[in-house]
Amino acid sequence: MKTLHHAKCFQRLTIFGSVRALHKDNRRATPQNFSNYESMKQDFKLEIPEYFNFAKDVLDQWTNMEKAGKKPSNPAFWWINGKGEEVRWSFEELGSLSRKFANILSEACSLQRGDRVILILPRVPEWWLANVACLRTGTVLIPGTTQLTQKDILYRLQSSKANCIITNDVLAPAVDAIAPKCENLHSKLIVSENSREGWGNLKEMMKCVSDSHTCVKTKHNEIMAMFFTSGTSGYPKMTAHTHSSYGLGLSVNGRFWLDLTPSDVMWNTSDTGWAKSAWSSVFSPWIQGACVFAHHLPRFEPTSVLQTLSKYPITVFCSAATVYRMLVQNDMASCKFKSLKHCVTAGEPITPDVTEKWRNKTGLDIYEGYGQTETVLICGNFKGMKIKPGSMGKPSPAFDVKIVDVNGNVLPPGQEGDIGIQVLPNRPFGLFAHYVDDPSKTASTLRGNFYITGDRGYMDEDGYFWFVARSDDIILSSGYRIGPFEVENALNEHPSVAESAVVSSPDPIRGEVVKAFIVLNPDYKSHDQEQLIKEIQEHVKKSTAPYKYPRKVEFIQELPKTISGKTKRNELRKKEWKTI
Repeated sequence: MKTLHHAKCFQRLTIFGSVRALHKDNRRATPQNFSNYESMKQDFKLEIPEYFNFAKDVLDQWTNMEKAGKKPSNPAFWWINGKGEEVRWSFEELGSLSRKFANILSEACSLQRGDRVILILPRVPEWWLANVACLRTGTVLIPGTTQLTQKDILYRLQSSKANCIITNDVLAPAVDAIAPKCENLHSKLIVSENSREGWGNLKEMMKCVSDSHTCVKTKHNEIMAMFFTSGTSGYPKMTAHTHSSYGLGLSVNGRFWLDLTPSDVMWNTSDTGWAKSAWSSVFSPWIQGACVFAHHLPRFEPTSVLQTLSKYPITVFCSAATVYRMLVQNDMASCKFKSLKHCVTAGEPITPDVTEKWRNKTGLDIYEGYGQTETVLICGNFKGMKIKPGSMGKPSPAFDVKIVDVNGNVLPPGQEGDIGIQVLPNRPFGLFAHYVDDPSKTASTLRGNFYITGDRGYMDEDGYFWFVARSDDIILSSGYRIGPFEVENALNEHPSVAESAVVSSPDPIRGEVVKAFIVLNPDYKSHDQEQLIKEIQEHVKKSTAPYKYPRKVEFIQELPKTISGKTKRNELRKKEWKTI
C-alpha cells in the first residue's frame, strides 16, 4: 500500500511507511522542498489498496508509533472551551475512547455495517469520537450543522433513511417531535449531563462499556460518509464519499497544502456540519500525525480567536476568508503569535486587501485553497510557491485540472470557462462516489472526459487558476454555502410573499450575503415596508437555519422569467454585483 511521495522529502512508502518516514524526516516543507511544482506533481504517487480503514490503518498505527516513543509528544486532540476546561487525548486515548463509542453503536444501538448515523453536535469532544467510532464500525456518518431546524432535520432523516441520530439537549426536542415520521430511525444518543426519555445518554454509557473492539475490515470503495449539498434547483442532495476518497485522498491536503508534520498543532474553525471539518479537523491532520486543536466557540468572536492564537502553541491555522476579514479589523498590536507558522483559507475567495493586511500585521501569508464537498483539494497555493493575490493557486498533485468549454474541450490560458477535473480514462482518487439515490444528478457532472465542478474560472499563462463565479446559484456567505431554493421556500410561506428569488449580494464583511427579491401579495403592498422586512426576516430565521435568512430585501413588481417561466436569477445577481 503506497502513499505520498516527494522527490526530496519521501521515498516510495507504504501508508504507514509514511508515518515512520515523517518521524525520521520531520522537516517542515520549505521553499527548497516545494520550489519545483512540476516535480512535485510528477513524483506524486498513491496506490489504492483493496481494503482500507482510516481508524485501523492510520490512527491505530500512530498509537503504535506513540507507544514506541517514535512520535513527538503533542496530543492527538486538544480541546478548550474558553472557560478554563481542557481535554487532551493521546492517540492511544483517542483509540480507547473511540472503541468504547464503537461498542455503543454496535451493541447498545444494534447498528450494522452500512447503517447510517446522523451526527449533529457543536465543537465538543464527542463529535470527534463519533467520527472515529463510525469508521471502526463501518457505519456511514452524516454530519449536520447545529443550526438545522426541525424541518431540516426531518428532511435529512427521511431522505438519508438514517438508523441513528446523535445530538445534544438543544436539538433533542426537535428530533422527538419528528421521530415518529422517520421509520428507519431506531436509536437516539444524546450528549448531555441529564437523562432524557427514549435516548441513550452517551456520557453515562461511556462509563460502563468495554474498550475492546475489533475494527471492521472495509473495502476502500465502501461508502464512509455522506454530506448534504446546499441544493440549488431542489432540496439538498447527499454526496457520498468512500473510505479511500477522504481517508486517503485528504493526505494531499495534509501534506502539500496544510504542510503538516507530527510536531504541528492544527486549528480549523469550520462548523462541524460541513465537509471542511472532515478535511481539516479529522483526516488531513491525523494522517500526518499532527495535533487537532479545537475551541468550542459557540459564537464567533474575533477577540477570542486572536487570544487563542496568542495563548496556545498553534502552528497551522485554517479559517474562512470572512474570519480573516474580521480579524484584521481589530487592533492586533498586542497579539504575539509565537508559534503560528502557516495560515490557510478555503470555502470562499479571499480578497488581496485582506491577505495584505494580515501579512502586515502578522508577517504571514494566507495560502488559499479551492475544493468542494465532492472533492479533496482541487487547487491550492503551496508552501514555497509564489502567491499571486486573488488566485486559487495551481492544481493539487491528485488532479489534472483544466478550463473547458460547453463541449468539454480544453480552453487555452486566459479564456474563461468551466473548471473541470479529468476523470477519463482514469478516474482519480479524492472524488465523491455519487449523489445518493440520484443517478441523473451524478451523470450531469460529467462532460466529455471531465468532472465539471460547477464553478467558472480561467488559467493564466503561468498555470495559476482564477475563480470567476459559480455557474450554479450557490451563495457563499461567511464560509457557509447557501442554496437559494430553501430560502425561497421559507419566504414563500409568509403570507405577504407572492413570489421570491434569492441571489448573492456583495458585502464588505461577509464577502457576500443573501438578498431576496420579493413580489408582494396585493393586500400587503400598502404595509410599512421596513416593518414588513423585519417580519419576513424573522420568519425565515424560524423556518430554516438562521444563517440563511436574507440580510437584504428588495420589493419589486415582477421577477425576470424565461419563456418556460423559470426565474432568471443570473439577471438579478448581475444587477447586484454591478454595484461593487
